[in-house]
Amino acid sequence: MVTYTMTSSLYFITFGMGASPFTNIEAVKVFCQNMCVSILLNYFYIFSFFGSCLVFAGQLEQNRYHSIFCCKIPSAEYLDRKPVWFQTVMSDGHQQTSHHETNPYQHHFIQHFLREHYNEWITNIYVKPFVVILYLIYASFSFMGCLQISDGANIINLLASDSPSVSYALIQQKYFSNYSPVIGFYIYEPLEYWNSSVQEDLQRLCSGFTTVSWVEQYYQFLKVSNISANNKSDFISVLQSSFLKKPEFQHFRNDIIFSKAGDENNIIASRLYLVARTSRDKQKEVIEVLEKLRPLSLSKSIRFIVFNPSFVFMDHYSLSVTVPVLIAGFGVLLVLILTFFLVIHPLGNFWLILSVTSIELGVLGLMTLWNVDMDCISILCLIYTLNFAIDHCAPLLYTFVLATEHTRTQCIKSSLQEHGTAILQNITSFLIGLVPLLFVPSNLTFTLFKCLLLTGGCTLLHCFVILPVFLTFFPPSKKHHKKKKRAKRKEREEIECIEIQENPDHVTTV
Repeated sequence: MVTYTMTSSLYFITFGMGASPFTNIEAVKVFCQNMCVSILLNYFYIFSFFGSCLVFAGQLEQNRYHSIFCCKIPSAEYLDRKPVWFQTVMSDGHQQTSHHETNPYQHHFIQHFLREHYNEWITNIYVKPFVVILYLIYASFSFMGCLQISDGANIINLLASDSPSVSYALIQQKYFSNYSPVIGFYIYEPLEYWNSSVQEDLQRLCSGFTTVSWVEQYYQFLKVSNISANNKSDFISVLQSSFLKKPEFQHFRNDIIFSKAGDENNIIASRLYLVARTSRDKQKEVIEVLEKLRPLSLSKSIRFIVFNPSFVFMDHYSLSVTVPVLIAGFGVLLVLILTFFLVIHPLGNFWLILSVTSIELGVLGLMTLWNVDMDCISILCLIYTLNFAIDHCAPLLYTFVLATEHTRTQCIKSSLQEHGTAILQNITSFLIGLVPLLFVPSNLTFTLFKCLLLTGGCTLLHCFVILPVFLTFFPPSKKHHKKKKRAKRKEREEIECIEIQENPDHVTTV
């Protein structure tokens, strides 16, 4: 069990480092430090307090003591004479058994259902073709969803579901989505605005945009008024004394920062506003605009920056699909090398990789078909899906690989009988714990609910439907176990024959 958890922890850490949507190195360092501390504390907790609680609970159950009240459980005859509520509270759910019973869970209703009904049904030869068809449908929808992955740079995902801003964002996207957000164009160094070459550079940078610019309005004002301002003093004098005092141009006062050094005025900073015309795929075009403008701010003679509050999220989400996939690929390779020395059986590791990959791709594809974008929440859920899938598939797979029954069908039956109850209880409690998320008025929380629901559902489907059928078709073969048992039986028979021949006078009875 420690091997399973260690393997899943390595997957979680490596994928967490590779699939983080944030490009800030400090954020990645903090994430990795928190993960390492959490895993160390988790191991310490399991091997100390939690392990002691398991031992104590096992002793209570072995001696038929109540798990809550720690008192002796009454006999069945005594309970029959008491009310129903008393029987419900004081009964342990098992019939009176002997003290040396090897498996006290044989009478549990889930164990009984798996052993007597489900194992026989899922391994039936007439059920297997339908399971294969079901998996093909599952794989088809997953592949179709993976081809439609979209980035999550949608401001609606960051708002509360009952916020008035959601209505604004929906109307803006529906009727005014042909225009980008208003981009602030900030010139933060003194510039010779009266120079014709500087004017040409500004026009070249703003070409292709709809601009709200004091520079253009001022040049137009000079042209209409037939005023010449070819030097610094005339340019600033007309700007302050004439242009900015007109009512229709007074709103530009906040866009120009003047500095007075003695009797001379200077323009030390100014700002313009740019709006780009976009098509339906607004997000990618805005990101392309950013990628074009930002290098120009470093290479051109005009020192400027461009900014809009939505750029904070676009910077993160512009890399949320490509970079995590590339780095996660390296993470998979690294994890496979590390886990190769920790696994019990190489073939079990191979099956584990296939199962986790199938679950991960299924969650990713179905998540996309359920209108979930690739934002920070969905990416973290995909990382958690790896850990969740490993924790539930690894015990089932390794028990099957190491089983010594005569056939694969018998091996998968014993695996389900041994681990099926725990897996079903764990996933069921996990899914029930997601119900409160439905009542939180937040789109991010609803995204979390969708992703975790798909994680639990796909893992449950693989553990109880897909793996029990596919493991009966493919390796590992169980024929070598038959040969070993036959060889041992023949060797034992030969030894008995030799003993009888050495003692001819010895009389035995059957």
